[in-house]
Amino acid sequence: MVPDTKVLTKGIQKVSFFEKIKPYAELIAAGLSGVLILAGWLLDKYGQGADSIIAYLLAFVIGGFAKAKEGIESTYENKELNVEMLMIFAAIGSAIIGYWTEGAILIFIFAVSGALETYTMNKSHKEISALMELQPAEATLITNGFEKRVSVDDLQVGDQILIKPGERIPSDGIIVKGHTNIDEAAITGESMPVSKSTEEEVFAGTVNMTGSITVEVSKESSDTLFQKIIQLVQSAQSEKSPSQQFIERFEGTYVKVVLLVVIAMFFLPVFLLGWSWHEAFYRAMILLVVASPCALVASIMPATLSAISNGARHGILVKGGVHLENLSHLGAIAFDKTGTLTKGKPEVTNVLVKEGLDKSDLIWKAASIESHSNHPLAQAIVKFAKGTVKNHLLHPDSLEDVPGWGVKANINGQQWKIGKAAFVGKDHAENFAGGMAKELAAQGNTLVFIEIDSELSAMIALKDVVREETKLGIGHLKKQGIRTVMLTGDSENTAKAIAAESHVDEYYAECLPESKVDHLKQLKDRYKTVAMVGDGINDAPALAIANVGIAMGEGTDVALETADIVLMKNDLPRIAEAIRLSQRMNRIIKQNVIFSITVIMVLISSNFFQSIDLPLGVIGHEGSTILVILNSLRLLK
Repeated sequence: MVPDTKVLTKGIQKVSFFEKIKPYAELIAAGLSGVLILAGWLLDKYGQGADSIIAYLLAFVIGGFAKAKEGIESTYENKELNVEMLMIFAAIGSAIIGYWTEGAILIFIFAVSGALETYTMNKSHKEISALMELQPAEATLITNGFEKRVSVDDLQVGDQILIKPGERIPSDGIIVKGHTNIDEAAITGESMPVSKSTEEEVFAGTVNMTGSITVEVSKESSDTLFQKIIQLVQSAQSEKSPSQQFIERFEGTYVKVVLLVVIAMFFLPVFLLGWSWHEAFYRAMILLVVASPCALVASIMPATLSAISNGARHGILVKGGVHLENLSHLGAIAFDKTGTLTKGKPEVTNVLVKEGLDKSDLIWKAASIESHSNHPLAQAIVKFAKGTVKNHLLHPDSLEDVPGWGVKANINGQQWKIGKAAFVGKDHAENFAGGMAKELAAQGNTLVFIEIDSELSAMIALKDVVREETKLGIGHLKKQGIRTVMLTGDSENTAKAIAAESHVDEYYAECLPESKVDHLKQLKDRYKTVAMVGDGINDAPALAIANVGIAMGEGTDVALETADIVLMKNDLPRIAEAIRLSQRMNRIIKQNVIFSITVIMVLISSNFFQSIDLPLGVIGHEGSTILVILNSLRLLK
């Protein structure tokens, strides 16, 4: 269910101290539990046995409350035992036979695990709020020539709304009056504003940049493309990974088997092997301790945290071990174009000037005109001029913006026109400089033409250029046998040119958020495990549906929140490094799991043959835990 817009767009309210620390309550409880365990151990060491038991009891209650509550509620609701319940029984069993420290440590391990799970869940909801903040809560409704501010939720299909320059468009619709430039980065991810006029479609969440327009609403607020992005993120996040499903299936079986064997050891050895009741109870308690999942938990968590810490030191922020684990299984990686493979901002790539004209002088004057515009292409031309021409920019004698076409200006008595091909004459533009326009456009350039005194005088080519490290990063991935795919909202020509320049294996052009998700699903069918790399709001659904979502550190907040991994320095070669770290982590986890399970099986067998007592059982059990932790710490290097 999509969150209520009104709730999410309310002003900031005062929050009490307890509300601020509530998300960290489990982590604080785990920390207190650890302190109490240390206190209990010290008290016991110095002969204060009664006080140490009190400290251990407090550690049990404070550290184990959340997980015990979760286990009991889950057991009641699902009518099935779980690992949380086994933790409770094992901890109580340890205390019954006098091993308070072991029981308390078991509680502590589960408390820390639960705290991390809760923290992660709280973080996962933030991207929805961030998305909703980009959609206006109100719109200007035009009724019988009068303007009225109304809630976006009250808009009906067919209503006409006024959208002024600088405002976000509140609903999908068709322009019925006016023309403007619209920043559609929130939907397509492309940095170039799009010229729009009557009968053309606009989308909620995009920004009207230059002219006032009247739009006829074409969709209900709940059916807009922007709302679909939100719904796609929510739907993808609700899907469980295969490993999560396996763990859930394994959990109930594991607990049942252990408890059944423990119960059997209370009775069967007495009747079948002639054990005393005291011996049977003692052996059952040892079994409950050595069969607890402490060693298995320690096999995975320290290795995961060590690998995550290693990645963080190298600019790879991983939000959970499962995401790092999945990296080693990747069959393909899909990349957004703008801001991911490319720099995300247009740059001047070529300037062609009519023979006989001074190139530097023309660029200087063109930049003087363009400096009065905030259009990204204009800013790119100004930046290029400042890097090549050292003179101060002029102030045009007159200047007129022609929305959707370009700009007119009078400078030093000359009449200038700067804009798209149709603004200066399409035929003249296509034939300029021997027809170079077609070739430059095929290379992914956007073309700006300059006319001086009704004579076509220059053509400036601009392009969102490929990052220097992109080819290196793609090359590393190919060596690892991973298929690379580019998904972009750009035209076929631009997509083809960028794909060739960046060396990706395949590409898909003219992608909206929905089609990016469709392509991700197809890739998952072909390659099983697929990653998505992006930086924009429009990438959020694809980042969420991918097995691993990777965001660029300079991307939008929504992309950063939705993604599973963030490249803090926008360094694509780090992806291959993260994959190698994942492969190393998985090898160590397998070593740990096999070793810990082997030790548990040996301890259980030894207990059954009465060749081990409780202290040795505890030493073997806790010793295996220490060894797998030490093995995991190798990942820090």
